[in-house]
Amino acid sequence: MQNIRKGDEVIVLSGRDRSRRGTVVARVGDDHVLVEGINVVKKHARGNPMTGTQGGIIDKTLPIHISNVALYNPETGKGDRVGVKVVDGAKVRIFRSNGAVVGAKA
Repeated sequence: MQNIRKGDEVIVLSGRDRSRRGTVVARVGDDHVLVEGINVVKKHARGNPMTGTQGGIIDKTLPIHISNVALYNPETGKGDRVGVKVVDGAKVRIFRSNGAVVGAKA
């Protein structure tokens, strides 16, 4: 079971975007995630008149390693580790600090 999934709110643990929060847009491979608004770089793109694409400087979001993000726990206001527990015959993700189910509406 994946600890961090698409749509989860995460907090960055290290790097230049440390302590910033964002939503996971996609998983890239097994160990990288794309987080909205995190690790954004300037990319110089060459235009191509044959396809109608315009050149210039564009903002591009690059993947960040999954070890550098933690799931955000709204109850504690911090990043938290994730565990797995069986509830009513189904596996659910829980926060390690307080045992609350991930994504459960309070």
